[in-house]
Amino acid sequence: MDKHPTMTEHALDRRLSVAPMMAWTDRHCRYLHRLAAPNALLFTEMVTSGALLNGPAERLLAFDASEHPVAIQLGGSDPDDLARAATLAVEAGFDEVNLNVGCPSPRVKQGRFGASLMREPELVAACVRAMAAAVDVPVTVKCRLGVDDDDSEAFLRRFVETVADGGCRTFYVHARKALLNGLSPAENRTVPPLRYERAYAVKQWLPELEVIVNGGIREVGELKEHLAAVDGVMIGRAAYQSPVVLGEMDRFVYGDARGGSESRSGDRSHSGGVDSYVIMAGYRAYMARELEAGTRLQDMTRHALGLFAGLPGARRFRRILSDAQRLKAGDLAVVDEALAALGDPDRQRAA
Repeated sequence: MDKHPTMTEHALDRRLSVAPMMAWTDRHCRYLHRLAAPNALLFTEMVTSGALLNGPAERLLAFDASEHPVAIQLGGSDPDDLARAATLAVEAGFDEVNLNVGCPSPRVKQGRFGASLMREPELVAACVRAMAAAVDVPVTVKCRLGVDDDDSEAFLRRFVETVADGGCRTFYVHARKALLNGLSPAENRTVPPLRYERAYAVKQWLPELEVIVNGGIREVGELKEHLAAVDGVMIGRAAYQSPVVLGEMDRFVYGDARGGSESRSGDRSHSGGVDSYVIMAGYRAYMARELEAGTRLQDMTRHALGLFAGLPGARRFRRILSDAQRLKAGDLAVVDEALAALGDPDRQRAA
């Protein structure tokens, strides 16, 4: 695992970030997202403090240097354990430590972390305080608007003010409440209504805080309105389902400050200056290196299924890259066959 110097708090530009998503934003996904979006802040999947302290920490903390800036999201409710876990993360090179106070699954409720912690703001503040004392990178919080019937403005404001008193200066606010009884985690991402104005209110109440809005944001055109009201936007499923959309958002927010993925010929497979073929070229080279290191091909290809969404041949591309038997062989020929299914030899050579 590479060791990298961490970035300073002032170097973190949170105008655009990719949400931590369980089973999705692993290190391979993040590498692909960095190819698409040179500037956005990336996040790990949530890792519990117990998993880091008692499990394969080196594997859980592995990432590529190109992923910077990259944050780790921790789950837990014991201040001492979280401080120790945060220390391990910062020693590994992460640029930010984020505490999960938004996940609505039954498992996190039983484990006393995630969204259920919104009902214990003093404990969350203690966790933030302990982590901030242990590390020299920003400690941030991701939360919802409320939990079940505890969803008033007063509830949210008390939570944010209490946690801010613990030292948190940056809040990622998923603009839905969490329903802990009767809804699955997937349903909690769609059933509770979006209330962006409530997330905006956090910034109005406490303008000295940095507020990032999350939830249901899928198109570049939505960014301008959000960025007029809060400090940043966090993208979830839209980034995973179409990395090109993430790339277009990155271009909209940052321009081309750190380069980008425009085709060398100037031909673009998508608007916004983001070229799926060039992204895939970089990802194929990454997969080749990872295969030599023993990584399974199917653990990497699954993240690229949406890369050519909307283009001719995209369905066949996805079908080929979803063939479990072919992928088990660990031969990049299946990737090349999938690219050939897109039917444009000149563009394939660019990849």
